[in-house]
Amino acid sequence: MATDTEPHRSGHGVRGGTRAAITAPHLRTDRWWLGPAATAAGLLVFVVYSTWRAFANDHYYAAPYVSPFYSPCLAENCVPMEAGPNLALFGDWWTLSPALIFLFLPLGFRLTCYYYRKAYYRGFWASPPACAVAEPHRRYTGETRFPLVLQNVHRYFFYAAVVIALILTYDTLLAFRDPGYEWGHMGLGTLLFVVNIALIWAYTISCHSCRHIVGGRLRHFSRHPVRYRLWGWVSRLNARHMLLAWASLISIALTDLYVYLLATGAFDDPRLF
Repeated sequence: MATDTEPHRSGHGVRGGTRAAITAPHLRTDRWWLGPAATAAGLLVFVVYSTWRAFANDHYYAAPYVSPFYSPCLAENCVPMEAGPNLALFGDWWTLSPALIFLFLPLGFRLTCYYYRKAYYRGFWASPPACAVAEPHRRYTGETRFPLVLQNVHRYFFYAAVVIALILTYDTLLAFRDPGYEWGHMGLGTLLFVVNIALIWAYTISCHSCRHIVGGRLRHFSRHPVRYRLWGWVSRLNARHMLLAWASLISIALTDLYVYLLATGAFDDPRLF
């Protein structure tokens, strides 16, 4: 029951007059702000780094390694790569960094990802900042208006992400060569490429869209044992989608940084065999 000492409430949402009149904005006593703050900081660091590398247009190839930011390289101004993922489809009219040609595909896949939506909605927009903490916005429209309604294209970006993952898998196979393009060799960079592509595939396959494609719209799992088993595998990965999202994001940046350091001559790639 409301009392005379309780403040007059006006507004919308959790601050509306039909809600319980509580003076405190929330009742959480833990450091709830650490999560969204750390998320925002981590995403901001990656955005700054990837933007710099995408526009740099240099030091992205150190035989036999090519940066995942620049693969496939489809402009005429690409650095020549022996049997690499370079094909001058865009000719000489493209004068910007070749990394910008298909950057929107992996970027779109991650921007529309269900986990990343939660991450940057909370980290940057405070919508909401945390569980049981009211957001500062007066109205909530969800993803029904432009531009957030475009988040629904995530399932189509998934198909593009699979194609990009296949190309990066090819790059990983090429990494089993030495700087002279002889096969049967492995360096520290090769190991880094293998870990990176494994995390990229795990993140891609654990996507909610993949889970729906594998096991969605089935009335009886018993009639589709193969799809049911695949759905179970994808579901187990899906439970770790957040971890895989961050791990793959970090591995992509580290792989690019490793290629950059090799290309600038900071050190030589240690050979394992």
